Amino acid sequence: MNPTPQTAAAPRAQADAQRSALARHHTAVRERSRALAAPLSPEDCQAQSMPDASPTKWHLAHTTWFFETFVLERFEPGFKTFDPAFRALYNSYYNGVGEPFPRAQRGLVTRPDLAGVWRWRAQVDERIARLIERSDNPEALRLIELGLHHEQQHQELLLTDIKHLLSLNPLRPAYQRHWPLVSVSTVAPRWLEQAGGLVEIGHAGAGFAFDNETPRHRQWLEPHALMNRLVTHGEWWAFVQDGGYTDPRWWLAAGWDWVRAHGLRAPLYWTLPSTGAALPTVFTLHGEVPLDPHTPVVHVSYFEADAFARWAAATHADWAGARLPTEAEWEAAAAPLPVQGNLQDGDALHPLPVRTAGEGLRQMYGDVWEWTSSSYGAYPGYQPAEGAVGEYNGKFMVNQTVLRGGSCATPASHLRASYRNFFPTDARWQFSGLRLARSL
Repeated sequence: MNPTPQTAAAPRAQADAQRSALARHHTAVRERSRALAAPLSPEDCQAQSMPDASPTKWHLAHTTWFFETFVLERFEPGFKTFDPAFRALYNSYYNGVGEPFPRAQRGLVTRPDLAGVWRWRAQVDERIARLIERSDNPEALRLIELGLHHEQQHQELLLTDIKHLLSLNPLRPAYQRHWPLVSVSTVAPRWLEQAGGLVEIGHAGAGFAFDNETPRHRQWLEPHALMNRLVTHGEWWAFVQDGGYTDPRWWLAAGWDWVRAHGLRAPLYWTLPSTGAALPTVFTLHGEVPLDPHTPVVHVSYFEADAFARWAAATHADWAGARLPTEAEWEAAAAPLPVQGNLQDGDALHPLPVRTAGEGLRQMYGDVWEWTSSSYGAYPGYQPAEGAVGEYNGKFMVNQTVLRGGSCATPASHLRASYRNFFPTDARWQFSGLRLARSL
């Protein structure tokens, strides 16, 4: 039986609505990248502060490269590259595409200039917009959606990388000045018991997810408790004052070697006072500011987070048994909660204190990425995508640790309970902090 006009029109209307939503998302994400770069000079956008960071200009170019290489090259009729040299120049780590330009030398690429990158972005934006409007190929539209979430990841990296760059300038310049942000007393720490049992974690249902969030699977959790809020700067300052960075009892062996090798005494961006009575100052995207003891501690590594948990468990009766949560414990608790919090969209770009007291878990989304005790690996039955785009996540599943929840630099539309971020155990230039857990 041939479909009636009414039944045939329904799938077309649904497809049109999906393309329209994707077009709006494309415009919003690409404009947001431009807005994030707006406070910066061309010189700001060129410099690279360390091998792990990238220049703003490179982020703007690489996200454009992704759309040209993985979408337009495959699906645009009559495709022609903007510049053949860009294929290698702005490749990050996709060996299936070709030999990438060395990461540590990205700041040396002064040509094309920033204006040239903006011209490239504008041309690719127009071509992607036409493809969304005209293409019925679901694979093309899926890759465009992947590219937009890829760009949102780079929006967060743009902010963390420019913060590190500006922190090295003796003028201590601000990316933006909206300080002070809020002045609110902290909420007292409190353990919230979680029953555990058989839970399901991983992405399920409609909506975007990265391949490393799948497949959804069952996992057994023993009864445990989570702290109602994030660990604060004030609590971390007590750890510093108690000799936390000079006592090997609290540190994993590799962490203690790392502390001694780098002469660390505090989190990244802290300037310790000359007298014990004063509080440290801290460099932020708003410039150098006094440390607010009520805000969540940020820019700590896994090594530091783990050491703090060990110290807290041993020195505070109320925190006996403290440890870092597993990623399954975190996701099971976060899954019923709305994705709301201090995220990039609010433009604070700094962790904020809990604004109001409440009975449940607070700050599960936003403020800081929360270190877990879980190594980053494949879920049971995981299969990477085919082709070069399959290199996106799977090949990093070793020597990394999972973080959850997003940060003040993460776009809200980019997050969900199943989202898995990951970094090496010594990384701390990201907006990373911690929440305590304990077994019952």
